[in-house]
This record gives sequence, C-alpha cells and structure tokens, in this order.
Amino acid sequence: MSAWDPDRLLPDYVRRFEPYTPSRPDPELAKLYGCGKIYRLNNNENALGPPPSAQEVIRGFTPKRAAVYPSGDSYYLRCKLGKKFDKDPNQFLVGNGANEVIGFVIKAFCEPGDNIITADGTFAVYEWTAAFSGIETRLIPLKELCFDDEGMLNHIDGRTKVIFICNPNNPTGTYWNFDKLKRFIQKVNKRAIIVVDEAYNEFVEKDDYPDGMSLIDEYPNLVIFRTFSKMYGLAGLRIGYLAGSVETVQVIRRTCIVYSVNSIAQEAALEAIDDNEHVMKTLAMVREGKTFLELELQKIGLTATSGEGNYAMIKLRMDDGLAYRKLMRSGVMVRTMTGFRFPNHIRVTIALPEAMRVLVRELENIL
Repeated sequence: MSAWDPDRLLPDYVRRFEPYTPSRPDPELAKLYGCGKIYRLNNNENALGPPPSAQEVIRGFTPKRAAVYPSGDSYYLRCKLGKKFDKDPNQFLVGNGANEVIGFVIKAFCEPGDNIITADGTFAVYEWTAAFSGIETRLIPLKELCFDDEGMLNHIDGRTKVIFICNPNNPTGTYWNFDKLKRFIQKVNKRAIIVVDEAYNEFVEKDDYPDGMSLIDEYPNLVIFRTFSKMYGLAGLRIGYLAGSVETVQVIRRTCIVYSVNSIAQEAALEAIDDNEHVMKTLAMVREGKTFLELELQKIGLTATSGEGNYAMIKLRMDDGLAYRKLMRSGVMVRTMTGFRFPNHIRVTIALPEAMRVLVRELENIL
C-alpha cells in the first residue's frame, strides 16, 4: 500500500500557500528566551484591558451557561449596533474576529479567476484569505506610506470583485480623509465591493477622518469592518463585525458561519461599546506613550512612523528578526515587519509607561 499523501488532494493554490505560524504562548516564550515578565507589544492589544463593565460580564458568566449555544446571529449585539449608529440591525454581521468577516466577504463575491485589490504594505490577512481561496491579490505599492488611490483604480478590471482599504492603515498609521475616500468610492462607481477596514478608527482624533458608517446608506457597495479587539480590549474573545447596506449584507450573510461568536464575547461587547470613559483613558495612554517614544527614540538615533492607531513602526539599523530575538531575551515582544514588506522595521504597541521605558532601554542596549 502506498504511503498516505494528503498533498495530492490539495488544489494548487492551497499547495502553494505557506501556513501562518503563531508565536508560542507567553510561558513557553519565557522559558525559551530565559526571561521573566513579558511585555506584549506585538499585537496592538489594549494594555488597559476591557472596559470595567465588560469585565463584570466576563466575571459573572456562570460555568453552567457554557452548555448553552450562543445567539447564532448575535441578535442583541446587532440591535445595539443599529441603535448606536442609527441603522437597521440587518445592516450588521458579527464574526469571530475581523479575520472571519474578511472571509465572509471574499467567499460571498469571489470565485477562482477573480481578483481583489489592496496595498502591499498593509494588514496581510486580506491577501492571505484570498490566496487560500484561490483568488488573485493585486498589491499596489504604498505612496508616501499611504494607500495609492489612483494606483488602485488603474488596476481594476472586469474580474475585480473586492477592494480592501485599511483606514487608518496598519502598520503605517496613515489614513484617507473624508474627501479622498468619497472621491475614490465615486470613481469605482459600483464596479466592485469597497471594504474600508476601520479596526483602529476609535484611536483617530483628526477632524478630517471619515466615519465610514455615515456613508454606507449613500453607497450600497461600501462595507465597513470594525472590531472589539483593539480599543475595547476583547482580543481574547474574538469578536468583530461588518456593516453595509441591507442588500449587500444580506448577500454576505449567505456565507456567514452561524454560532461562531461565543456568548461571553457577545455580552461583553454589548457593554463595552458604550463605555466612553474607557475610550478616553485609552486615548490618553496612547498620546502619552507616543510622545515619550518619539522623544526617547530621537536620543538613540532611531525614527518612528506612528500616525494614527495605537502602534508605531520603528526603523532599525539591523535585521528585524535579529532584533526580535535580542529583545525577547529581556521579555520585550515586538512584531517583525519584513512580512509586511518593511524589512529592518519593527512595529510596537503603544502601552503603559513601564513597557515603553523598557522598550527604549532594550533598544538602546541591542544597538
């Protein structure tokens, strides 16, 4: 009998795709690198944690409820989102993190032979999800660290189904203002679905930043992504959502996986979304951290690209993989950026003052 070879059953596009390997759990990393405390500056998590009201929900979840299925379509949360944004609850779909809703959109509109368009220096999951679905990704280089609107428009053809725009962009923190986004939507002119990923929108304090929610009723091919992982500190519970016109969302709903969002996540998000005090405290922490980081990096001859969002990208004078290993010996965990097509850069989360001080100290040491 011949040896079992599952690879022969794979489609070519899956065979070519390299799986993503997550980092090990913190206790395993601590043992591997011989460090004590780990400062998690790699995933843009909120160092303040969830809002107090959401923490109460999590603490109050009784074990017996684990035997009961959650709301299959996050009914109460969709109603709450509808009320908050003055929309129909049917204009929202909730998923197991923003990664899942990316998959919803691509599965709904794309088939092999189609393509999506995004930037070459942005959140990589758009490209990955398309790749393991057999869909071509057209990557347009950033222009002055920002999405290139004309470059993207020039690459649209009859098989372009979805355009992904990360606004503000992860990892550069750049953004399209209201006028630029609206002009782009009008030039696309319903030839494709336009997804504007606003995962970090709560961190933007600029007056000209566009609120995508205000545009979805005017432009039925516009879809907005948001998440509870960043500002609201629920990354460990995996919950994000999309919004669009009722007609577009009803189409995407056909590919939606029901019951994928657990009960604790839904109930914690219900409480978190109205906690404005938590948002203000987080914004203050990020402002203070960015100011400190920029000043201290100048002293050691490094520069940072921060823009909007709760992160900064630091240009190094060494390989980013080597820097990661050296920093981990002191428990400082960062994101290497070669995979984002920014070699010799690291991305760091703006966190509490202690973490920022340790980061700068260890950067100075390894340099």
